[in-house]
Amino acid sequence: MAPSPSIPNLQETRHKRVTVHNSHGEKLVGVLHETNSLELVIICHGFKSSKDRIPMVNLAAAFEKEGISAFRFDFAGNGESEGSFQYGNYRREADDLRAIVEHFHKEKCFIAAIVGHSKGGNAVLLYASNYKDVQTVINISGRFNLERGIEGRLGRNFKEKIKHNGFIDVRNRKGRFEYCVTEESLMDRLTTDTCGSCQSIPNSCRVLTVHGSMDEMVPVEDAMEFAKNVPNHKLQIIEGADHEFTLHQDELSSVVVAFVKAGLGGNYMAMPSQSCKRTSGYIPSRF
Repeated sequence: MAPSPSIPNLQETRHKRVTVHNSHGEKLVGVLHETNSLELVIICHGFKSSKDRIPMVNLAAAFEKEGISAFRFDFAGNGESEGSFQYGNYRREADDLRAIVEHFHKEKCFIAAIVGHSKGGNAVLLYASNYKDVQTVINISGRFNLERGIEGRLGRNFKEKIKHNGFIDVRNRKGRFEYCVTEESLMDRLTTDTCGSCQSIPNSCRVLTVHGSMDEMVPVEDAMEFAKNVPNHKLQIIEGADHEFTLHQDELSSVVVAFVKAGLGGNYMAMPSQSCKRTSGYIPSRF
């Protein structure tokens, strides 16, 4: 329930809009849930989603409630960020995350964890594999087998069609254009080595995979594959939950926050810092 306008919730007034440029000069827009902790959790959204959808908003609020700052942002080509939407873009999204991490490193923040939902789960795992400078990674509903799920969006014989035309226009059930898939963006997905990336994550990095048993978008078997291939891995299946944990938001937040706090050993410091100045202005979520 939203707080009464006459009695504002102080936790909800410490939200600050932050813009960071990625390596391509595009503006990435995010919302900082500031608690003045030295630690920061970065939260990444999934395919054609945004920082303002569940579970990103609820996870950020859960960390804020525990006194840990959180930052949720839009990848390039999504939400409020600049750039054009691309179907694949797995490596570029990991690079976008790198720009965010570097920004907050300059602000003297300690990155306590990177959290990704759905395709964002792939981004945080790729990041951990490439940069090896985070201690805790949380993959929520990520897809291990990237060859699966394409036909449902692009139709049968999609490889032949895209080879012939160079692109496929994806339309919704009403026939309205949604986005274009180029051969290059399709190959970006098909050549992203999820297995190899998972196996190269250092043992010093704790990884949690959370998946819903009733996820109809990404089968729970993918979660089992992450468990087999990530060196230091914990698997949590939430019974009855769908892809976005629609009816299991509190349970998801509890599991994720507990894993991050366990990695910090309860030693996180809520104190004033140059990087986390308290600001006013509540920013509502858009579901």
